[in-house]
Parts: sequence; structure tokens; C-alpha cells
Amino acid sequence: MERRFIPIAVLSLVIAALVTGGSVWFSHSQQVVVEQQRFTGKVAGESVEKSEPVIAERRDTSSEFKPLKKEGYGAFAVPTAHSAIILDAATGVPLYEKGADDRRAIASITKLMTTMIAVESAKDLDEPVTIPEEAVYAEGTRVGCPRSGYCISERLHVGEQVSVRNLLKAALMNSANDAAISLAIHVSGSQQKFADKMNARAAELGLENTHFCTPSGLELDDPIAEENCYSSARDVAKIAAYALRYDVLWKTMCTEKTFISSVDGKFEHEVFNTDELLGAYPNLVGTKTGFTPRAGYSLMAVAKDPAAGKHTLIAVVLDDSARWQSIQEMFSWSFSAYEWL
Repeated sequence: MERRFIPIAVLSLVIAALVTGGSVWFSHSQQVVVEQQRFTGKVAGESVEKSEPVIAERRDTSSEFKPLKKEGYGAFAVPTAHSAIILDAATGVPLYEKGADDRRAIASITKLMTTMIAVESAKDLDEPVTIPEEAVYAEGTRVGCPRSGYCISERLHVGEQVSVRNLLKAALMNSANDAAISLAIHVSGSQQKFADKMNARAAELGLENTHFCTPSGLELDDPIAEENCYSSARDVAKIAAYALRYDVLWKTMCTEKTFISSVDGKFEHEVFNTDELLGAYPNLVGTKTGFTPRAGYSLMAVAKDPAAGKHTLIAVVLDDSARWQSIQEMFSWSFSAYEWL
């Protein structure tokens, strides 16, 4: 009988993953990925189950797809951003970074983690969510109110039932705080318990500079407590890289306008997208905006290379008054300055 031996390096990585029960994001030069698979099967409309760690071969992490900077391209800068990063989604290799590990408020970019957990937790994306009073009276952007104090269409009503799927649209497209809060309470029973769930998930993903306080990204009334609410450009990019496995999130982000209705059809709400790059930037996968006075204007965006669409980059800027221009320049420079070999 022919004997086959597992290389010691690979075996060590497998054992490490089994012992820690966590996930391992390997270097782009390795072809074997050991990952804690937390969910199996389709998320939408099906129950999700836990499974054991698995070994999978991924071509996108092999040396064949390593991003390499071309000769002749000099330094790049995003002078208007406090923090910024450009990350290759497949390998986790940063192409550019500036203060990427600085702990910063990220405002509504928080909703990327909130909606990802909602998708992971829902047995069916069409299951009804009962809108609680504390969500309806939340501050800031809400369903029907694109900004605080300015309402243009029907708002959510206390006790109204709206599907998880429709609340995802409101939270991601219009950054509605009431939608995010409703999802959080539906999943965990309270905003605080959901924040605890977010932080546990952040630890599982290996985020070292993240601590969530609310599912919406709204700032706390207590300035001292608010200092403990933060993330970083690198951690936001890592969340986005993981969330790419959930197509429903990104299809939602790329929807320009839609109407959502209550389960019984009694109420209808108009939802607009805040993404200024929709229809203007080629191969855009999706964006998530964020703004509070403390966080400043921030943005996470994902795009594929315009030529072949084979490689995906994640760009994040935190506290950048020129965020839309900065993101476009980050993508333009990256896809011109790098090649994948």
C-alpha cells in the first residue's frame, strides 16, 4: 500500500486551528486554508448549522495570485484621511495603509457587522421582525427620514412587522438606525446583548482594535463610555472581506432605490441609497458610509478590477472630508500600480 505523508508545516497549522477553534487567515503564499466553518448551507431561507473545522484548497491564496507592485509606480497618499487602507480581499495583503490600526469611531459603518450577524442568525430572511418603540424613536437617519429632522416618506411604526430582508435594505442602503436597532433586538433581545454578540464575533474574526457599543453606530450620551467604542481601518476591511461570502449584503448595497413594506402590506416605505458611486464607478461591489461628529466622514468600499474583474480590493477611509474622491483614487492607483502574479 502506498504511504502518503502530510507535510509537517501543514499538519502544524491544522492542529493549531483545531486547538484554538478559531479561524486562520493564511499568508498569500500558502495554498491550504484551515478555517473554522461556523455556518453551512444557504443562509437565506434555511436553518444554519455549526460544523467542524475543515481544510480547503483555495487558489486565491496561492502565490499565483500574489499582488505585486509594478516598476515605475511611486508612493501613494491619502492626505485628507485620518486612517486609510487598501486591502486585497483574497489574500489579506495591504497595498497601502495609513494609520490603519488607529482606534477610531466608525459611525454607521458599524451596520456592516450588524447586518452580517443578522444574516447569520436568521433562520429565514423573510421572517418577520416586530419594530420596537426604542427603534422608532432612535436619533439620526431612520426609515422615511434620510437625515435627522427631515422626513419625506412613511416612517416605521411601533409594532409593525417587517421582514429581515427588508430591514437589511433600510440599514445598508439608507443607513437607517431604526432598522439596525430592530434587527439587533430581534436577534438578541436588546441592543446591549447584541453588542456583546458583535464583540464576540469580532474576537472570532481576530479583530484586535475593535469594540462595538451599539448596533447602529450611534454615539453614546456618555463621552467617557464613548471612548470605548471604536474600530480601525484594518479591522473594517477584515469585516468586509469576511462579509463578501454573503451575496445578499452586497446586492442590497448596490440597489439604488426600492420600496419596503410591512408583512401585512399595510405600510410601504421608500428607501434610497446613499452611495454616490453607484452607476459612476465600474465594477463596484458595494459601499457603506458612516458619519457622526466624532467619527467624521468615513467610507468602506469594495470593487473589482475594471479590466478582468478577477481581483477584489477593499478600500477604507476614516475621518476623510473627501471620502468619495479618495476612494476612487485609491482604487484607480491600486489597479494601475499592481498586478497579480
